[in-house]
Amino acid sequence: MARIHYSEIEGRSPGFYALLGVLGALILAGLGGAWTMEHHGHYVTGMSNRIVWGTPHVFAFFLIVAASGALNVASIASVFGRELYKPLARLSGLLALTLLAGGLAVLVLDLGRADRLIVAMTHYNFKSIFAWNIFLYTGFFAIVGVYLWAMFERRMNHYSKPAGLLAFFWRLILTTGTGSILGFLVAREAYNSALLAPMFIIMSFSFGLAIFILVLMAACRWTGRPLGDVMLARLRNLLGVFVAAVLYFVVIHHLTNLYIARQHDLERFMLLDGGVYPMLFWFGQILIGSLLPLALVFNRALARSRRAIAAAAWCVILGGLAQLYVLVIGGQAYPQLLFPGKQVSSSFFDGVVAAYAPSLPEVALGVGGVALALALTAVALKILPFLPRSLADGDVDTATA
Repeated sequence: MARIHYSEIEGRSPGFYALLGVLGALILAGLGGAWTMEHHGHYVTGMSNRIVWGTPHVFAFFLIVAASGALNVASIASVFGRELYKPLARLSGLLALTLLAGGLAVLVLDLGRADRLIVAMTHYNFKSIFAWNIFLYTGFFAIVGVYLWAMFERRMNHYSKPAGLLAFFWRLILTTGTGSILGFLVAREAYNSALLAPMFIIMSFSFGLAIFILVLMAACRWTGRPLGDVMLARLRNLLGVFVAAVLYFVVIHHLTNLYIARQHDLERFMLLDGGVYPMLFWFGQILIGSLLPLALVFNRALARSRRAIAAAAWCVILGGLAQLYVLVIGGQAYPQLLFPGKQVSSSFFDGVVAAYAPSLPEVALGVGGVALALALTAVALKILPFLPRSLADGDVDTATA
């Protein structure tokens, strides 16, 4: 394989500063939303003591899961030895770090008392999956940082494969831990499932690759760097496989619940009678997030259409947000079954679906986390050589494509 030449982006054009300006404004809006919730209390949001994880948690889960999946491209190159993906490994590692930073920023600022995070970091309850996740997230930053160092420093290149192997297994554990946050909550019928951990892993592959494709296409186009059809074709096919796998797990998850008699009411709520949640499931998650991307990716007439690839990636992102909204918020909105097999009556909304509508501060905080991840990516591309100078078909190894 020909030697890969990397370089920083120039980052002096009006467009680059306009991009940073827009992202900076969104970050400030997110900080404003966090300040509003901290100053006035969470009663100004759509959250309540029945729905304690709102829209910010949807964005946080999405970014954290996508961070793990964004590293998949680097793993394919170093762990599985596919040389075609090697020029993309640096950008893959960068996105993994910036997306995780954006997701954790949203998560911390949504706590209401962000300063209380010090308590969580100094007093551990190892029966809580949240305590374990603190180690998983910080460990991910450290391991991916070492992995990037091994790729940047020529004298350390021979350590890139073991570092990549460690990062590969660590990100699987991290995503398993994120999925287990919901899977271990036995008090919520919509969450209590061993399928959520592997489903979150394959969701990470899909979401992370969709973001990676869009960032790669935008970076190459805006900096005038060639991006070959072979590279995009491989990423497109890979995205299609991951989307199909996510759809498979979703089908199995709901079929499993339908097989269990006590889960029938839950499935009816999620799929038919739950108001906004079935609509987001069928039109957001299934149609826009699954069927439409599959049609765009595997349609031979659109095989060379870059707009179709970008549209498929956007659909996966929108469908992923819809999927997490239904899972995270819909799972809380469904009434808790406190006494199985008994009829319960009280004045505290027993058996009543919890109402929730996203507020502006919540949405601003979530979007601000996305903007933070993208801004960090743009600045890093200007400072360090993460991008190859050319990804044209003649400049990358297509023999093993």
